[in-house]
Amino acid sequence: MLQSGDTAFVLVSAALVLLMIPGLALFYGGMVRKKNVLGTIMQSFILISLVTFEWVYLGYSMSFGPDSHGLIGSLAWVGLGGVGAAPNPDYAATIPHIAFAMFQCMFAAITPALITGAVAERMRFGPFLLFSLAWTILVYNPVCHWVWGNGGWLKAMGVLDFAGGIVVHLTCGAAALAAVLVTGPRKDHGKHQIVPHNLPMTLLGTGLLWFGWFGFNAGSALAADGVAAGAFAATHLGGMAGMATWSAVEWWHRGKPTTLGAASGAVAGLATITPGAGFVAPGAAVAIGMVAGLVCYGAVLLKARLRFDDSLDVVGIHGVGGVLGTLLVGLLAQKLVNPAGADGLFYGNPHQLLTQVLAIAVVGVFAFAVSWIILAVLKATMGLRLEPQAETIGLDLSEHTEAAYGE
Repeated sequence: MLQSGDTAFVLVSAALVLLMIPGLALFYGGMVRKKNVLGTIMQSFILISLVTFEWVYLGYSMSFGPDSHGLIGSLAWVGLGGVGAAPNPDYAATIPHIAFAMFQCMFAAITPALITGAVAERMRFGPFLLFSLAWTILVYNPVCHWVWGNGGWLKAMGVLDFAGGIVVHLTCGAAALAAVLVTGPRKDHGKHQIVPHNLPMTLLGTGLLWFGWFGFNAGSALAADGVAAGAFAATHLGGMAGMATWSAVEWWHRGKPTTLGAASGAVAGLATITPGAGFVAPGAAVAIGMVAGLVCYGAVLLKARLRFDDSLDVVGIHGVGGVLGTLLVGLLAQKLVNPAGADGLFYGNPHQLLTQVLAIAVVGVFAFAVSWIILAVLKATMGLRLEPQAETIGLDLSEHTEAAYGE
């Protein structure tokens, strides 16, 4: 039965998730050099259009359509045919089916946008668009069905992923790793320090991401209820604990805390709490955020030692955060918090942790392998990178013939 309160809550949550995409664009845009800021922002912003087209005419049906052998949804809902004002009790019995479809559309749009930070400042716009479209169809849609689709095989096994630790953060982190390896480093990487051009822009983007994350996580309850309230609280607690811990560790390690570190820690905490937001108690959410701040900080340090050019730390923050959060929900989940979930290892259910580990292994390998193949095909057929001279000039002029700032 439709409930107006639940419907309003999910519609507002969908709008908040959409706001995360320009928030991400600013977050990434501030961290690149000024010659690449518009090109970096464009790579996030354009996906609102590209992925929405894909979602309406193919993706939603593949992800949430009637199940085929636990692997993929059928094409029964192509073009959103049959998706209207009546609820679909398989997913949400109190909101219109179309509201659920559009809420999930925003998740699909932001996930490939997250990948762009790994290869910032060097990928051409045309190959980027083709990669994003192919990746959404071949990686995001199947994994979404496995974990969240009615009849999906990982969902049937009992895997817990409240709002996208596996579907969003693990898949984009695995793809980011493949993208960095296939594309190679920026031509001046390691030769001199590459510093952000506008950290206030990055902090503004962080604030918009944090604000939108309440819709991302709390909205995933699909009802204005106690689970949504708990997820809202866990989201904030995870983000604040990630920021505090990253800043404290950086202060101890480097002698001074930085604004970039605070922003990175907040996003690490928010990413890591995402899979467990609706399944863990407030104290557990704080602990998850603290672990995220420590572990993701270490992952970013390791990247530097390996001379691995993940430009904006997608692997170290989203990939590692997605894996870490998915493991921790296998330890800390409680049915007392959400009866629709499960108890974790610390509450007497070791099987849940094993299920989480299996999901990480399968999805991680699948997302990495398919991403590698897509990128390798594009590299062999049309090339991925800017020419050296164009990379020196920057994305803004070479790809878009415009500049963010006047002389």
